[in-house]
Amino acid sequence: MKPTRYTMLFGCLLLLAALSACTMVDEDRSDCDDEVKVDYDMQLVTNINIELNKKLPMATDSALHVALREYLSDIFSDYAHDVSLSFFDTQGDSTLLHSEERVMDANERSFSLNLPRHQYMHLALANMAGNDVVGYEGNYYCRTARLWQSRGDSINPHKTGIFTARQPMDILEGQNQSFKVHLYMANCAAALVLDPKGTDVSKISVVSTGFASRFDIADSTYFFATYSPIVRADRIEAKGTSALCYCTVNFPSKDPKAASRTEIQSDDAIVGKSDEALWEFRVYVTNPDGKITESILSVKEQLPAGYLKIIRAGLDDGKVETEDQTVGVSVTLDWTPGINQEIPL
Repeated sequence: MKPTRYTMLFGCLLLLAALSACTMVDEDRSDCDDEVKVDYDMQLVTNINIELNKKLPMATDSALHVALREYLSDIFSDYAHDVSLSFFDTQGDSTLLHSEERVMDANERSFSLNLPRHQYMHLALANMAGNDVVGYEGNYYCRTARLWQSRGDSINPHKTGIFTARQPMDILEGQNQSFKVHLYMANCAAALVLDPKGTDVSKISVVSTGFASRFDIADSTYFFATYSPIVRADRIEAKGTSALCYCTVNFPSKDPKAASRTEIQSDDAIVGKSDEALWEFRVYVTNPDGKITESILSVKEQLPAGYLKIIRAGLDDGKVETEDQTVGVSVTLDWTPGINQEIPL
């Protein structure tokens, strides 16, 4: 049937009403989206340059200096590739209301987001892609959103520098709003440089332990209560030197001011010292007679998020010795692996 002039007019009116549902002055806009500009930037607060220049000066250790810096180039970097953006309710169970995955590919980037009028707690997470050691879970609720490490007798080092942020946002109706969100580093690194001094190093392995196993993003809190992972150290190859360099990338160690607790606040990035060990390097050398020498380097200096700690030491018939006053060494000459202890020898 051919439409009449009146039916066509009625259809046009219905279309106009639908299009203007979120723009009419007298309409309830509580469910309508407002465009919000959010500026994200990466805040790399680190000591890497100071530590490298102090422990591996270019004048005497250029090969190791360059090799270690290259290995850590994807860790201590203020460049973000991927970002995960989550917006949670601030009432009740703090449930997830909106989430987006964006590509940043920059040190700073502005995104325009369409969000309904609401009071949010916003969590941001950068550089998780390619980091198969660390996962993101519990993000249906703000209070349970956390980073966790792979479980196992030993784990690999983190492969990326992870950055996080948290910020309340009150999205108001009909206003042009902009927010600035600063992302800060959540992991750190430790390196052990060994002078072999003639020791047979064909069978040597290094691990580290004493670091957090979980990071709650909303509270910026690290947890140690569950277990302390054994992190396998990567060997850093450097030509033109006989020294050996091993490195791990992991969550931070305990803060000595919170040594009696099971959590620390990541924003407190002041390096503290303790009378007791806060974390360890463990070195296993298989001697020509087949016996294994274990050296445990107990570090009394905190390793916070964003920091690098380099320890220099030497080998004497398989035993590790160091002049670093923040490090204690204990040696077991004929070490035998425990039943449930996996050490990559």
